[in-house]
Amino acid sequence: MRLMQAIGGAGHGGAETFFVNLAGAFHRAGFEQLVTMRANETRKQQLIDQGLHPTELKFGGKLDIFTQLKLNSLAKDFKPDIFLAWMSRAAAAAPKGNFPKIARLGGYYKVKYFRKCDFLVCNTEEICDFVIQQGWPSDKILYIPNFLTWQDRPAIKRSELQTPEEAPVLLSLGRLHYNKAMDTALKVTAKLEDTFLWIAGAGDLEKDLKSQATDLGIMDRVRFLGWRTDKEALFAAADVCLYPSRIEPFGNVTLDAWASKTPVVAAASAGPAAYIRHGETGLLGEIDNVEELTSLTRQLIEDKKLAATLIENGRQEYESKFTGQVAVQNWKTLFEQLT
Repeated sequence: MRLMQAIGGAGHGGAETFFVNLAGAFHRAGFEQLVTMRANETRKQQLIDQGLHPTELKFGGKLDIFTQLKLNSLAKDFKPDIFLAWMSRAAAAAPKGNFPKIARLGGYYKVKYFRKCDFLVCNTEEICDFVIQQGWPSDKILYIPNFLTWQDRPAIKRSELQTPEEAPVLLSLGRLHYNKAMDTALKVTAKLEDTFLWIAGAGDLEKDLKSQATDLGIMDRVRFLGWRTDKEALFAAADVCLYPSRIEPFGNVTLDAWASKTPVVAAASAGPAAYIRHGETGLLGEIDNVEELTSLTRQLIEDKKLAATLIENGRQEYESKFTGQVAVQNWKTLFEQLT
């Protein structure tokens, strides 16, 4: 299978992380790949570490003629069986050629940006319904959920993050953006005495969130960790994964929690609500309902038996549905059907 991939995103987010994971999984499965991406040193090194050699392009939008011409040239030489685009910029620059062109969607995007593509692959059934409602043919939409390649790592020493050994630790991961609701995580922490909150992520709201933590009187119990590449070590040291996102189409953090054997409390946004079974694989609370999310988090801290049940069921859910092996087979079956 000769696969050409393109991603135009520049930041750190779920789509970019999943792209790196999937490209690596394809490589280990024996796919021959041509990977093109917008310049990003961290992402480039992650791909190189997996045996891939990405080509960096500008992906500057409509006026960026060079990227389009270069993709056409690369496709002509590489002769891919499949072209897979990530997000709108890469899809809009899909190269010419007699091969199926697929765009992978992990959010609620307008289909007008994907007109150069033949098929859309959505990571939730709700997103499939969303693009059908916009008029995209239902027979050219496919559902393949995300996956996670997890490798356990030793827990980070709490002393490195100025956190007492005996204190309950909540871990929240994601961009510091309104959708991720880190402000809610801070409010929950304020109601849980002696509990510490680790926030792993970067974004424009960092200053506002630090100001909020100060106003709540909990700055001494909150650690703003920035963008991290050691999430496995963070999960190994945390007691509860607090996942308060207001808008979350899928939610890779759910898979992180399951794979790491960390009980999860999530706001019932689209993704977590679709995949977490309340009381079995995690706990779900109303979006922005600080009192309810606090109560559920306190319950997990205090009820070790419940936490153990969620840990066991979550790990089983991950292993049966969301491993790299399962995902690659799903994609491979799709590619074989299209070619």
